[in-house]
Amino acid sequence: MNEISIQTRNLPEGEILETNGLELKFHTFSATTDKEQLRPPRRVKVGLLQLSHPVPTTFPVSEQLHASHKLAERAITVAARTGVNIFCFPETWNMPFAFCARERLPWTEFAENAENGPTTKFLQDLARRNDMVMISSILERDQYDVFWNTAVIIDSSGEVLGKTRKNHIPLVEGVNESTYYKESTLGHPVFNTRYGKIVLYHGQASEPLWPIEARNAAIANSYFTCAINRVGTEVFPNELTVEDGNPVQANTGHFFGSSYVAAPNGSRSLGLSRIQPGLLVVELDLNLCRQVKDKWNFQMNMRLPLYAQLFTKASNQDYKQHIVGGK
Repeated sequence: MNEISIQTRNLPEGEILETNGLELKFHTFSATTDKEQLRPPRRVKVGLLQLSHPVPTTFPVSEQLHASHKLAERAITVAARTGVNIFCFPETWNMPFAFCARERLPWTEFAENAENGPTTKFLQDLARRNDMVMISSILERDQYDVFWNTAVIIDSSGEVLGKTRKNHIPLVEGVNESTYYKESTLGHPVFNTRYGKIVLYHGQASEPLWPIEARNAAIANSYFTCAINRVGTEVFPNELTVEDGNPVQANTGHFFGSSYVAAPNGSRSLGLSRIQPGLLVVELDLNLCRQVKDKWNFQMNMRLPLYAQLFTKASNQDYKQHIVGGK
């Protein structure tokens, strides 16, 4: 595997002052992709926004939404100056992570229509103006008043290409998100944007596993993976629900940030801070995806029909393991 060469640079001082407190890091995967004779490089810049909720959770919902939108607009403006093509938000970025709260109001008031809601319309305009693909995660309310944890994909033209929903709803350390939204029924669609194909999935690793989870996904699938997290501690007016026997508390604990990008050959960028909001800009050469496939040949040895049969058998309630030997 080639060693990764990371080039770090800064904007001119005058532009850094306009980042409004965002830690700004620029990393370029510059020495991992071999030069090809028939294909030119396919360079794409991705921007990862690592944020903390900009105002207290006790503010009116309209003020919280407005503050989140203003923060996003500032970050996208900075990203546009650096030539970002694909801008990625963390999970449910426009609201507090209130999915372990005892009450439903006011938190369900943040939910909106995925295709025509105010956050999507807001980002459609920014996508058109900046020629930038947007990946926006929101709390969706559908026409039947069912809630979903949804990512909306907006192409650089401002067109909503579609949406995907969180497939696995975690119950981790007392936080039961399944009381808020349903498991996806949409599968894992691939979105063919102007700057590349995008598929989304939700990781569930704790902080000790965070540095390797996205790298594992990148290696296993021969693609680049963007691991995006929020940062900070969100304090709520009332105690939160816990189901693990620990004492109740009025905050979510610390969101540990550390957002980064992993490459299909197992290398990765440096990460953002564990405690500060930030914008990570990484330049990728998508040619590396096929080069890694050609080198490691995972796709030639995946044995998908074999595992499809085993998964089908294992999904039956009367399934018995094939154990050889022993008592």
